Amino acid sequence: MFEEQGYVYGYSYSNFIAQVYSWMCVALAVTAATAWYVAAMPTFVNRIVEQPWLLVLIFIGQLGLVIALSSFLERMSFIWAIVLFLVYAVSLGITMSLILRMYTLASIGSTFLVTSGMFGGMALYGYFTRADLTKVQNISIMILWGMILSMLVNLFLKSIWFDYMISMVGVVIFALLTAADTQKLKTFAQRFGQHEEQKDKVAIIGALMLYLDFINLFLFLLRFTGNRREQ
Repeated sequence: MFEEQGYVYGYSYSNFIAQVYSWMCVALAVTAATAWYVAAMPTFVNRIVEQPWLLVLIFIGQLGLVIALSSFLERMSFIWAIVLFLVYAVSLGITMSLILRMYTLASIGSTFLVTSGMFGGMALYGYFTRADLTKVQNISIMILWGMILSMLVNLFLKSIWFDYMISMVGVVIFALLTAADTQKLKTFAQRFGQHEEQKDKVAIIGALMLYLDFINLFLFLLRFTGNRREQ
């Protein structure tokens, strides 16, 4: 009965999900502030653009942070989980500063609003639906890997239409993953609801999942709605 009402031994799903979304919003704020600050330093941004190996190092570091959070969460303290999560948000803000220099602020703002609406709608669906979205998540991840390979191929083809097709698939995939990941949070709450420290650390992982869904949904939508600055 308690699980049907949204509780696991007195612990509410909604409390856990509120904690997850709070950390996600903190990370988005950190990323936005970092991107804005870095974009205001044209010398630093130009150095990143002129020396692609810096971006490669940043991407490798970001991948390492995600692996560390996902693989070693049980061994690290809650404080270290927060630190790594926020460091990741800062690093992504550095790369997102290039977006601020590439697109107009008006188009970035409007795309952010559209992304928020889509993300919120899919998150609500994932939270309230009784359908099992596990298969949707598995299929979406497989398609995502195919999409990544397609993006690598298009680096050589340089096809605008192929790029638009990939972006369209990306929007659909991350919208579906938003719903599936939100539903997955209920499983997390059931499994870790009784363990305070584990629950708090798992909330960081949940926030990381949704944070990545939001960021990628925003970036793929920006390919359609973004207006580039005049050079």
